Amino acid sequence: MRLRLTLLLLCVLALTGCLTAQQVKEVDICVYGGSSAGVIAGYTARKMNKSVLVIEPGKRLGGLTSGGLGYTDIGNKYAITGLSRDFYRRIGKHYGKFEQWIFEPGVAERTFQQYIQEGDVEVLYEHRITAAKKENGRVTEIQLESSTGGTPKHAVIRAKMFIDCSYEGDLLAKAGISYTVGREANVQYGETYNGVQLLNKHQFVDGIDPYKVPGKPESGLLWGISPGPLEPRGSGDKKVQAYNFRICLSNDPANRIPITRPEDYDSTRYELLLRLVLRRKPGDLRDMLKIDHMPNHKTDINNNGAFSTDMIGMNYDYPEADYATREKITKAHELYNKGLLYFIGHDPRMPEHLRKEMLQWGYPKDEYPESDHWSPQMYVREARRMVGAYVMTQANCQGKEVVKDGVGMAAYTMDSHNCQRIVVDGMVKNEGDVQIGGFGPYPIAYRSIIPKAEDCKNVLVPVCLSASHIAYGSIRMEPVFMVLGQSAAAAASLAIDNNQPVQDVNVAKLQELLRTRPLATEATAEILVDNDDAAHVTKTGDWKKETRGAYGPSVLVAESGGAKSVRFTPEVLRSGSYRIYTYVPKHAGLSSRTSIRVSEDGKSTRSVSYTAASVQVQGQTSGEWVSLGDVQLTKGGHAYVEITNEGADGTVVADAVLFIPLEQL
Repeated sequence: MRLRLTLLLLCVLALTGCLTAQQVKEVDICVYGGSSAGVIAGYTARKMNKSVLVIEPGKRLGGLTSGGLGYTDIGNKYAITGLSRDFYRRIGKHYGKFEQWIFEPGVAERTFQQYIQEGDVEVLYEHRITAAKKENGRVTEIQLESSTGGTPKHAVIRAKMFIDCSYEGDLLAKAGISYTVGREANVQYGETYNGVQLLNKHQFVDGIDPYKVPGKPESGLLWGISPGPLEPRGSGDKKVQAYNFRICLSNDPANRIPITRPEDYDSTRYELLLRLVLRRKPGDLRDMLKIDHMPNHKTDINNNGAFSTDMIGMNYDYPEADYATREKITKAHELYNKGLLYFIGHDPRMPEHLRKEMLQWGYPKDEYPESDHWSPQMYVREARRMVGAYVMTQANCQGKEVVKDGVGMAAYTMDSHNCQRIVVDGMVKNEGDVQIGGFGPYPIAYRSIIPKAEDCKNVLVPVCLSASHIAYGSIRMEPVFMVLGQSAAAAASLAIDNNQPVQDVNVAKLQELLRTRPLATEATAEILVDNDDAAHVTKTGDWKKETRGAYGPSVLVAESGGAKSVRFTPEVLRSGSYRIYTYVPKHAGLSSRTSIRVSEDGKSTRSVSYTAASVQVQGQTSGEWVSLGDVQLTKGGHAYVEITNEGADGTVVADAVLFIPLEQL
């Protein structure tokens, strides 16, 4: 009997050991978070011949890019490079265009799956981090649990390099890497738009009463209003800018599911909206919802106005909360957003024309079928932010401080949504919204995506990167996250190849790699000649340089009269067939036709042109690329494209010329 028990115990121990071994996985690079950055990082690492595992706590790849944000926040297309730019060109192919920055969630998700399949990237869905183990300043392994309960497929992941591509920065926190949450005081980094800011955009008009019974403070505050005081302007706190969902609806009757009363619905949560509506008499839904139209009768709805989809002040605990608490906060945001839509369409106190307009919309049958046609990705605008080897600040955004170790660019407005709703002088006011632009593309430091050496030597953080609150507001755009995801994966690969910490990666070599292998493959790189590239651009005549609406730092502008031209000469490193595009920004009084000369050999030329009517600019962009046809380019040759004002009857613009290898189209 004793022998049988011993044998049984040995068998159990052996079986347990076997299962444990199966649950341990070792790879070169572990990417935590299947966001847009995570997919691009995983693909890049595989193209650099590294073994990779992408861990996604949910069931869907692409984060917010496939989760409803289809009306892309761009800033300046010049800043979008490499695989990030490739993503929007793949989207363009789906819609029959060169590039497309406005798209349906399902199209984005399928495009991310293309990268996973082409790169043969392994993805572990529905698993999340619980702990990280460090030895000698390096993360050696992370522990996982199943997001849905039960036994995880892999309980332990060991890797040489880790890339945190989550919106929350969970891996960096478990690894003991320094981070912050909230808003720094202006004095900390010498800024002017950080900390508390009571400004005018997305703001209540004066006179909106904050109390349940108007004029009676003793009746209590309406839902969503904080009793806290207004702190001094520029003072720091732990408040986080508001979250919401980017809402995809459809007005196609064949693809529309009615918006019904959600669980836990309470109309008193929207009393402030009603008071605002009755005060301002809005013309249509756009006064309370930013409705941007997607292809196939769909929307990307974002916050707009004083009371909208942002659930202001209800997310402070989210960045550092446990998973159960985060799920509750996410659900509360979902129900708030669904309740808002229902309130607008069904509350009898709302103006009838708004109710009728709202009832034209419903949830799309063909989007998010796995989550009851509602996006599984809340818009986590900002959570943890690493305090890394370098902190990006307002000075970087505005070009007052320019880093030399740039591995990506940003160009969007310094943008923070409101952080709190309070009472000021007896009236309800929102606080925290900042929208300050007027600057061109600027580089993002490699040091801002790596920790300080004393914190960790083998983790990169391209999403919750090291930036002040207000600088992060400019950087935190999905295309930029993809750029930095590619840069992080390339840096991780170089660190592995050279057996070095991420802090010792040769940044010049990394920059060259990103420049010469923009698609992370040996494919021929496209050739961009911008008008600011003095070595490859020659001007004749009087051209005025403008910054507004430019691709890159500036655009050259000329009026009709007098011979004027700008010649763009590409530096051709590989002979082959290319298609030419020129960038045409929106500009008042654009000539009805612009004449261009194209030469393949620097001697003979042919004439091409485009019409102003053919330039259709859509979305958050300054202009569009216009095709000029195909050419055969020779390495070291003398080809050029020359934009002229010949026959112009208005303004002529000369901005950038692009040569794309035909194999990429």
